[in-house]
Amino acid sequence: MKSIYKITLLFGLTILVSSCHDNLAPNYQYFPNMYESVGYETYAESKAFKNGKEGQLPAEGSLDRGTEVYEYENSTAGYDLAKANLKSPLDSLNKDPEKAKELFEIYCATCHGNSGNGKGILVEREKFLGVPSYKDRVITEGSIFHIVTYGLNSMGSHANQLSAHERWIVASYVLKLKSEL
Repeated sequence: MKSIYKITLLFGLTILVSSCHDNLAPNYQYFPNMYESVGYETYAESKAFKNGKEGQLPAEGSLDRGTEVYEYENSTAGYDLAKANLKSPLDSLNKDPEKAKELFEIYCATCHGNSGNGKGILVEREKFLGVPSYKDRVITEGSIFHIVTYGLNSMGSHANQLSAHERWIVASYVLKLKSEL
């Protein structure tokens, strides 16, 4: 009989101890700052920096990660320089015609038309007027890249939608369309 009491008591204590244990939230912490870091307000005062502010400006001359430097300015003079001097860095192996056609149809064909004749669906619906045909323009790869980068007249910039590599393959595709008109 005494053994049944001992077993019941032992079993009861085991259940009592194990019911309070939670593996997801242990009841002890070693170096609590490692678990719960101190949060600093962005514009709060701090002794960590010389000027006493938490929020710091980026270092002078630094660029955002992934920024591609384009040396020609957004002006008529920059356009003329790009038209005369800017050449594609891509060789024939890097110009993917299928990808270029796909990008052209996504970003350009709605206004310029699939063949580059200036009669895209938005022009036919008279949403935009005066979209030029590539046949009527004196263009180079550099001028096309410049216009796609900065935009011109009603056409906005596509630099935030297309990488520099994609803009170059679209420029080569536009020249291909111009030669077919």
